[in-house]
This record gives sequence, C-alpha cells and structure tokens, in this order.
Amino acid sequence: MKNTFKFILAFAVLASFAFIKPFENDPKKTITVVIDAGHGGNDDGMTVDGFIEKEIVASIAQKIKGKNANENVIIHLTRTQDQYVSLQDRAKFINELKPDLVLSLHVNGNENAAASGIECYVSPKNAMYEQSKKIAEDLNSRLVNNHNLKSRGIKKANFTMLKDSKFPSVTVELGFLSNENDRAYLTNNEQQDKIATTILEAIAAIK
Repeated sequence: MKNTFKFILAFAVLASFAFIKPFENDPKKTITVVIDAGHGGNDDGMTVDGFIEKEIVASIAQKIKGKNANENVIIHLTRTQDQYVSLQDRAKFINELKPDLVLSLHVNGNENAAASGIECYVSPKNAMYEQSKKIAEDLNSRLVNNHNLKSRGIKKANFTMLKDSKFPSVTVELGFLSNENDRAYLTNNEQQDKIATTILEAIAAIK
C-alpha cells in the first residue's frame, strides 16, 4: 500500500511539472548586413582636391566592420580592397547571402559648392521597400542628430543596388565632397569613426 502511494505521489509531481512552461532563452536575432563601399578599382567616384570617394567610403566600411563588437551582428563587405566589382556581381553576392540589410555607402558632389548634407535613397521596385524606408529614416535621423549634419531627406531612386536586391536596401550619401565643411568632416579620421559607430547603432536597432 505504501509503495502504491509513493508511486501515485511521484506521478503527480511529474505531471505537475509537465504543465509548467519551461524557461525559454530568448536570444537576440542574428542580423546579417552587407556594407557596400561604392566604386573601386578604376572607378574613383567623386574626386575633389585629391580626395576620392572610393577611398573615403572604403575607409568607413572597414571601420564599421572593425568596430563591430556585437556578436549578434555579422558584417560582410562587397569589396575588401581597391578593386572594381560590377553592380551585377554585387547584387548577385547580396542575393546569395540573403542579408537583413544592404547599406551602400557613397559621398556626393555638386557644382553648387553650397550644397551639403546627407541623403538616403530607397527603391519602390525593391520588394522590401517599406522596411528599407523605415531603416533609412532611422539611419538618417541618427546621423543628423549624432553629427549635427543637415538632412536632405529620404528619396526614391532605382539604383541597381537598390532595385536588384531582394532584401532591405539603403543607399546613403554621407555628405558632399564639393562642400568645404562636408569635405573636412568626411575626410577626418575621428569623424569617420563616429559615422561608423552611428551606423552600427542603427544596425543593432533593426527588428
């Protein structure tokens, strides 16, 4: 009789545990990001007073990857050196990787030396247009607030890197090399570090 009672008691205890929701570890989502440093190789991009777009954006791209200490964020680069990579090859690389975000870095130029500020572009032809726009708005806000830069807004464009990517994609023009103040900012090593840090903050905020 005692053994029967012990068996029933043990069964009841086990049954009670079966209805308790187990502790679920809720790790943060791993975010995969492609940083695309525009131009490269024989394609210099914008050039002003010896400062070259391909070198500036490559430097910032490397800083983003190098400063990333978030184990939940994985950074890939479309180019790791001064090399020409076609837009088609970049898009193919992106679509095979299937990232959570594609961020293409550029700097601007204009015949009007007074033109300055940041521009972000998204494509309505991108399947993830709404998400791209949301990320662009957040990134634009962070860059403007953290660096006291002028915003030229979120704009629509059907650049190859935007429309041919099947994943959220944003092109950001980080400033105007043709503007004296923007140029001093873009070519300053400490300011490039700050840009990289701000971009990483925006990436970490992706949901």
